[in-house]
Amino acid sequence: MSKKSTISEDIDLIVKEMELERNDVVEAFKEGMIAGCKKEFNVKTCRVDLDEEANELSIYTQKLVIDDITLDEKIMTTIMLADAKKINSKIKVGDILEEKVSPTDFGYHASSQVKQRFNEILNRLTKEKVFNHFKKLESQMISAQVVGIDEAKGNHDKRYRLNIGQDTITFLNQRDTLPNDNLQVGDRVNVYVTKVEEGKNFQVSVSRTNADLVVKLMENYVPEIKAGIVEIISIAREAGDRSKVGVISHDPNVDPIGACIGDQGMRIRGVTKALNGEKIDLFKHSDDPKELISNALQPARVIAVTQIDPTASTPRALAIVQDDHLSLAIGKAGQNVRLAVTATGWSIDIKSEQMALDEGIIF
Repeated sequence: MSKKSTISEDIDLIVKEMELERNDVVEAFKEGMIAGCKKEFNVKTCRVDLDEEANELSIYTQKLVIDDITLDEKIMTTIMLADAKKINSKIKVGDILEEKVSPTDFGYHASSQVKQRFNEILNRLTKEKVFNHFKKLESQMISAQVVGIDEAKGNHDKRYRLNIGQDTITFLNQRDTLPNDNLQVGDRVNVYVTKVEEGKNFQVSVSRTNADLVVKLMENYVPEIKAGIVEIISIAREAGDRSKVGVISHDPNVDPIGACIGDQGMRIRGVTKALNGEKIDLFKHSDDPKELISNALQPARVIAVTQIDPTASTPRALAIVQDDHLSLAIGKAGQNVRLAVTATGWSIDIKSEQMALDEGIIF
């Protein structure tokens, strides 16, 4: 015949299975017993003591001793002094009379109340634990698995159901995916946690279009970024197509561009692959506006940066580029200059060398 487990062993099992704090489970157990006690003995308050070493559970009903029957006591059940003295001859008005009871005396309804209250608290603790887990992951990248696809219907667009761990499912909306994403059930995908909102059913919002997803991927692939040797200063992104990233090195012996590219381009290719082919343009950030703008407009060759006005509401400057690099500087549909403007925070006008000469611009 197997030995019956102790209360302490039962609590340890729950702690292990549910990954909760032991003190929280002990308190939940006590709260369950209090709920059962109040139900069985029709009192407003009870007290529970648990001696785990002795495997002893003590439960007490509580009643406030009064001598005026007109007293309206909402917090505690009351008992007249004369009746209380029959139980404890030394008791006085204002004292709390405690009578020990046994959980074996709990009837069906009281026992159900114990289980219900205990489970309610455990469920709340579990939700709090999971919420806190994901709250710490806010503004971080996580790996998720596609477990379902909901086609567009009614008020919502197409969306993907993702298992993000901790027995939690969240949605990745189609608008938050990349144009080249072709997600299928079973696929693993990197997503950026944009917000974790508390509520009856907390919500974890994720995205693949957020610019910080590129930052987190680069942190993963470039050890120098994670170590703080290389730092990402700015980023501009047109999700799924191209990102322009400004970096610096805090170590004169480390080239920030080379560190991000990696041996034979392995590091930057890893980032690009994780973003389904999105191109990453790297440039060296600088506090010197001329150098900053010249670097940000790469791969175009900038001859000069002039008409610099850092005091404007949006700082502005004119970049003069090699004649045959004008279209390269502007980029397809203006993308290169658009990304450079966002990444630098400068409004950048671009002219070719010949255009500048024709207009009499000195540079």
